[in-house]
Amino acid sequence: MGCSATLLPSPPPHLHRPPTFKPLLNRRSLLFLSTTLSFPATTISTSSATPPPQPDTTITERVYLDFSICPNYFTNRTLGDDLSNCSDSEPIGRLVLGLYGNLVPITVSNFKSMCTGTSGSTYKGTLVQKIFPGQFFMAGRQGRRDKGEVKPPLELIRNTETVESKAFVLEHNRGGIVSLPLSENDDDDDLKLNPKYHNVEFLITTGPGPAPQLDSKNIVFGTVLEGMDIVTSIAAIPTYKPSENIRQYNGFAELLGDGRAKTARAIWNKPQKTVYISDCGELKVAKPTLSPSLP
Repeated sequence: MGCSATLLPSPPPHLHRPPTFKPLLNRRSLLFLSTTLSFPATTISTSSATPPPQPDTTITERVYLDFSICPNYFTNRTLGDDLSNCSDSEPIGRLVLGLYGNLVPITVSNFKSMCTGTSGSTYKGTLVQKIFPGQFFMAGRQGRRDKGEVKPPLELIRNTETVESKAFVLEHNRGGIVSLPLSENDDDDDLKLNPKYHNVEFLITTGPGPAPQLDSKNIVFGTVLEGMDIVTSIAAIPTYKPSENIRQYNGFAELLGDGRAKTARAIWNKPQKTVYISDCGELKVAKPTLSPSLP
């Protein structure tokens, strides 16, 4: 008995096609996603901090200082009342200084008055007191005229800029910076206690590098416009340099309260030649306000 197989009829051709999936996202959904999933754009802030204004280093005044050497000082040890009358004076040269009258007007006015002599005193005929090689030299120390020091001026304005923060913004970042020394001032303490005392001592940086130890403590009020070679010549003059043993002994004496320690230090860094300001004054210019100069 034979077996017979019953063949089922083949399904229609369209039933062999793989299933078709309709997209779940229609056009409206895509538009919605494009707005909700888009990456945020970079926002540029319009409220960024405004940088502080640059200090006004416009040169409003120009003055000059002539420097000379008195060769007979170490011969007779007498300075007299006016070093500008020194016989056989050896000129070193002239410095032309530009002053920042817009930034520190009182400091500039007082310095100019000391150069012109309208303050009741003058730098003329006074010594360069200290030279710190590679850093700065100082002049204008007050005291006795017969010792080459500045006669205390009586006709100056009280300098209130010494307590104003804006007066200390400029740095001693190169040679040729003119500054009013506060931390470095070495006028006698009893002189400073006088109600009529005016600080007119000044320093000029010699370079070649900066002197950052002076920053934020002393008031920069001008710059050397002409005569940096003169500054270099003054900086090269030999000075008295104590040995390390003397320095240690002096420090120990000061620790014990010995007043002679300060007196002994007074000769440290003094030039071994009589360097002095033989003349000084104001230079008139056609334009009262010159172009700005870098601090």
